[in-house]
Amino acid sequence: MKIAIGNDHAGTGYKNTIVSYLESEGHEVINYGTNTNDSVDYPDYVHPVASDVANTEVAFGIIICGSGNGANMTANKHQKVRSALCWTKEIAALAREHNDANVLSIPARFTSEPQAVEMVKTFLNTPFEGGRHQRRVDKISCS
Repeated sequence: MKIAIGNDHAGTGYKNTIVSYLESEGHEVINYGTNTNDSVDYPDYVHPVASDVANTEVAFGIIICGSGNGANMTANKHQKVRSALCWTKEIAALAREHNDANVLSIPARFTSEPQAVEMVKTFLNTPFEGGRHQRRVDKISCS
């Protein structure tokens, strides 16, 4: 599976851990994130991930910043992107099952790296339930 990932300075270590996990599972990862801890602007690293998801160039996106909020808000500006800010694997599962989320936003300052990897595993392996949830997802877009 092809997955795009982006991060700001707060998420560099998390990104590296997640990329290692994804590659060990045979996934192709496109890295749009910064590779340093020097302060950067998260939209510069999130917009490319969201664009790839919106244009179906990748199956999923993963974005990481300090709170997860800025990255999540940025990604959700893109049509066809349903980014979910998650801090537990249970929330990540519900984001997929009920909302057909296609981007996972991780708050680096409020989760551990092992928690983040568990969220990624859960997010990628949880199918959308459809049914009554499809009707709701169809109402999300403003276009």
